[in-house]
Amino acid sequence: MGQKGNQFSTFAGVFTPSILTILGVIMFLRAGYVIGEAGIRNALLILVAAEAICLLTAVSMSAIATNTPVSGGGAYFLISRALGPQFGGSIGLALFLAQALSVPFYILGFTNSVVSSFPSLGAWFMPIALATAVILFSVNLVSSGAAIRFQYVVMTLLALAIVSFLGGALALFDPEVFRANLGPAYTKPTIGFWAMFAVYFPAVTGILAGVNMSGDLKDPARSLVRGTMAAIGVGFVVYLLEIVLCGGSQQRADLVGKPFEMLVSNALLGTGFLVIGGVFAATISSAVGSFLGAPRVLQALARDRIFLSLGIFGRGSKDKDEPRIGLVLTLGLTLVVIVLAGGQTDMGAFDVIASIVTMFFLGTYGMINLAAFVESFGANPSFRPKFRWFHWSTSLLGFIACLGAMALIDPMAALVAVLIIAGIYAFLSRRVFRAAFGDARRGFQYALAVRTLQKLRGMAPHPKNWRPTFLVMAGNTQTHMTLIKYATWMEGGRGLVTAAQVISGDLETFAGRVESLRSAMDTFLKTNALAVFPEVVFAEDVDEGIRTLAQAHSIGPLKPNTVLFGWPRSAERAEAMFRHVWNIAALGKSVAIVVDKGLPSEHRNRRQIDLWWRGRENGSLMATLAHLLTLNWEWRNSRVRVLRAIRDTAGYESSREAVMSLIEAARIRAEAEVIVSTDPFPQVFRRHSGGADVVFLGMQPSENETHAELYERLDALLAPMPTTILIHSSGEADVFA
Repeated sequence: MGQKGNQFSTFAGVFTPSILTILGVIMFLRAGYVIGEAGIRNALLILVAAEAICLLTAVSMSAIATNTPVSGGGAYFLISRALGPQFGGSIGLALFLAQALSVPFYILGFTNSVVSSFPSLGAWFMPIALATAVILFSVNLVSSGAAIRFQYVVMTLLALAIVSFLGGALALFDPEVFRANLGPAYTKPTIGFWAMFAVYFPAVTGILAGVNMSGDLKDPARSLVRGTMAAIGVGFVVYLLEIVLCGGSQQRADLVGKPFEMLVSNALLGTGFLVIGGVFAATISSAVGSFLGAPRVLQALARDRIFLSLGIFGRGSKDKDEPRIGLVLTLGLTLVVIVLAGGQTDMGAFDVIASIVTMFFLGTYGMINLAAFVESFGANPSFRPKFRWFHWSTSLLGFIACLGAMALIDPMAALVAVLIIAGIYAFLSRRVFRAAFGDARRGFQYALAVRTLQKLRGMAPHPKNWRPTFLVMAGNTQTHMTLIKYATWMEGGRGLVTAAQVISGDLETFAGRVESLRSAMDTFLKTNALAVFPEVVFAEDVDEGIRTLAQAHSIGPLKPNTVLFGWPRSAERAEAMFRHVWNIAALGKSVAIVVDKGLPSEHRNRRQIDLWWRGRENGSLMATLAHLLTLNWEWRNSRVRVLRAIRDTAGYESSREAVMSLIEAARIRAEAEVIVSTDPFPQVFRRHSGGADVVFLGMQPSENETHAELYERLDALLAPMPTTILIHSSGEADVFA
């Protein structure tokens, strides 16, 4: 990787391969067909739409290219550095296939033009196509510099051909013919505007021919912008003149049936041989451009080690680091496609390949625009492109336009393409690897989060919008797994959980350990698949740290509304904990204490959740948390019971109706159970909920009871019970809202 690559200029490395790919096979072989089928008016609309997508993509590409040092890989490099290795890898493969498939596309176009010009060679279609592929491979194998120099000859021939057929069309221009060809006249029911767009779009895909040479440019940031924009402008003018002049000089039947032959026969001053030479040169040069680009995309993909199996393709030649192994693979794919095409001398197979190429490139263009949007909208301070004619709205428009065009051309093919890219993305996401490069996703998510928090800050809270924001006083996370697990279950994917560890000690002495402890805690949480944010606080005293955390911990408006404690292991610790509980309650926060008896059995088919209703004060929060608990797959289809104990049978019906009404009003799935018993509550409680998986029970302070007495009473009550969650609600969560 330390080899010094080529040092091409803007003209040689970007403008030349781009313009020769743009003014290629479509201009000679299919532009007339599109004009004849769609009419001049629709052909102009197709050109404008295609060029608009191309221009928006070029603007996005220019912004990214002038913001970061551009290495080899072209569009793959730009996408992967903005959207990350997963998107980069999935699009990189698609881009390589698009470029590789373009090689046989252009070679088949060349061979068709040869057979059309010399009908006696029709039987030699397949040998000509295969021989052309091998010769072009050999030219590229010698060096990319030789291929670039070859393209100067091609450009001269191409310029002469364009002057020849446009001059001839101008000389034969007839306003009557122009008016007759103005509207569409589709020859088949299956042909329409978007089918013609699909055939025509490869005409504007040449901008990636220059981008793919990014690793071989002397000044990539400067050259990519100038060379690409110049190629787009020149290409647009030439295609515009072709549509207007050829549409006004040829009969519709000739445009549809003999587009290339008419360019030759109508050439200026009988110079049809120049048109023939031009199409030969254009198709060959476009194939050379794709031969140059495809292996370089594969080489960059391999060097990023996203797909380990592609490692061999990362090697370059000793002299100029050229991707010769990737070149061999591209040749192999080219030969396979040519053989599968079966030597068809009509343009049917050519149009099918054109549509496939269009879908690949639209997907790639869409990702370039998405990459620029993410970079800009994320507002990373590092995003400072030198290209000033850029705004995130243009890249978003380009992304939407690409997706829309794909869907309009072929909805099923677009869906398949998206699913394939999504599948590769999912595969790469499951791999554990660290990218060797930064990307813009973090900045995008950061900006999105900040803007959302700012909006959230200005919105008044309401019980309907209450979401659990838990601060778990986790202590040692490994010994408080049940506490953290229940916090994530009760969050139910609707809120936020922070697990905090308070460590006593002098911060000045232990400051260096804070981040390492937080990192270790984060690793433990991720290893156990817990969507929990870690926090570590040093304080001279643990209780002081807890008080500070409960008051100060927040992410803007996302302040914890519920603080979770584990059950204390001693009466001495209980004194401090209950003091924290009531102080936190005084701050307007809810408190939950998880009396840990272990996690429920994984083998139980239907779990049981018991909720003891003793009033709306704590009942609303208990009902809400019980409902959120059932949203987890481990608790799905659980049996939820709302229990109420009364001492007199006279109140049974009214109590049952009240419980049924609150269940209906609360809109939760639960069973009502009213228990009439004169036994002490502890006996009733144990008898009816001893077999539950988890129990919710309200908790209120009592002026007549000390913290030690409260601890002893609850400890005796809950000793033989399953895991119980004691709730003291602030009243903010209202299940009836």
